[in-house]
Amino acid sequence: MGALADNIREAVRNERYVFTVHANQMLRKRRMVAWQVIAGLDAAKLARERPDAAPNPVVEFDQVLADGTPCKAIWAWISRVRIAKLVTVHFYDR
Repeated sequence: MGALADNIREAVRNERYVFTVHANQMLRKRRMVAWQVIAGLDAAKLARERPDAAPNPVVEFDQVLADGTPCKAIWAWISRVRIAKLVTVHFYDR
């Protein structure tokens, strides 16, 4: 597992995370609640790390939400404040 993914998982475990407006909109549109993404992060499969992404490094996780819905969660790492930011959630049936 990559260092960025470890940083994001640790930040989320320690409740140091935020969601973008877009991530909240995607979850609301699908009638999902945020805790499902949070609860599934430890078991999520690391799909890709993009340490050179701008403005912040990004990690893509393939995961299954608590209700069984598969998705890809994209998190950014804001190193200056050591916070994970959920950028978006992509659902595979779309």
